[in-house]
Amino acid sequence: MYQVQTTSPTPAPAPRWEPSVTRRPARPGTVGRVQRQLAHFASPLRLRGGQTLPAFTLAYETYGTLNADRSNVILICHALSGDAHAAGTHTDDPGEKPGWWDAAVGPGKLFDTDRYFVLCSNVIGGCQGSTGPSSLAPDGRPYGARFPLVTVADMVEAQRHLLDRLGIARLFAVAGGSMGAMQALQWAVAHPQRVETVLFLAGTHRSTAQQIAFNETGRQAIYADPHWKGGDYYDGPRPESGLALARMMAHITYMSETSMEQKFGRRLQDRTALSHRLNGPEFAVESYLAYQGEKFVRRFDANSYLIITKAIDYFDIGADYGSLRAAVERARAAFQVVTFSSDWLYPAWQGQELVQACQEAGRSVEYQHIAAPFGHDSFLVEVEQMTDVVGSCLDRRWRALGRG
Repeated sequence: MYQVQTTSPTPAPAPRWEPSVTRRPARPGTVGRVQRQLAHFASPLRLRGGQTLPAFTLAYETYGTLNADRSNVILICHALSGDAHAAGTHTDDPGEKPGWWDAAVGPGKLFDTDRYFVLCSNVIGGCQGSTGPSSLAPDGRPYGARFPLVTVADMVEAQRHLLDRLGIARLFAVAGGSMGAMQALQWAVAHPQRVETVLFLAGTHRSTAQQIAFNETGRQAIYADPHWKGGDYYDGPRPESGLALARMMAHITYMSETSMEQKFGRRLQDRTALSHRLNGPEFAVESYLAYQGEKFVRRFDANSYLIITKAIDYFDIGADYGSLRAAVERARAAFQVVTFSSDWLYPAWQGQELVQACQEAGRSVEYQHIAAPFGHDSFLVEVEQMTDVVGSCLDRRWRALGRG
């Protein structure tokens, strides 16, 4: 394994902003009640596609306490359907569902908030507080179809504005799974002096034809919904049927055949025999997928789904530099690459290509292949194994940098 020397970051000047600190733990081991925060930027965001957002907003949440020299920051980057709400709850309601990675973020957890200051923001183009197609344009109407296409590089550039606003000069680590892994890699390559550790989980350095095909099938489901109206549907019914179908198809790729067979098999839903009629879900797996679609449309915007899946399709970190190796040669971070045995959406060989490129470029890299039955979603589900593997890596890096 290759090693690379790193240096501690130069402390940034103290900004006016100060992080909000969790006050009331909701239950042991959690970050408790948290608050979504909004950062508004009046300066334009120039996008890779040539267009410009005249102003933009990023929604974000923070967990833990920023240390004196601001050297304990971990940026978590979310996947396609995620948002800034990674952990904790927004109210004191004990029945409220916590953030999407709550099992991994908190005191003593994988991302230990007793040690690290964890930050997560909703990507540009999203629909959970950050500027996206459903946001109001300067003319006071939703952007809709006028919202420009964005790339993973644009998402990272918007995050860079946020870190500058918060006075965070360097990241101890940037972590993410799936599309979050793409952002983590983009950070290391585009801003090598600002990233010390990359946690690349269940991701790819470039989208393949098959991965693009999966996303395009979902987009076509949205386009075919009569309520989509070319993207300008905000004054009427939403294209819920198309978005739900897109989510159902995508959700199949997040699971594995083994996990679906173990969870559902050929079990029937609310009946004892096949009806032999096309009258709705009969099998439990059909009902489950319908539920996933219905739940998704209550919190997500169809145009954001289109924008974000296109950003995933565009991603190819080596394209701007001639090769993957040339791209990672720019990085100064230590990498940990994690793949999962049952992940057929982003299979292990794609992570292994990144590992090989890091080794050829002389970059420090650790690789872990985890046996897990849950498919692509294993990085969200297998938190105990992830804590052993990724948490241990973070601890080693923390100590190697002389911080405890």
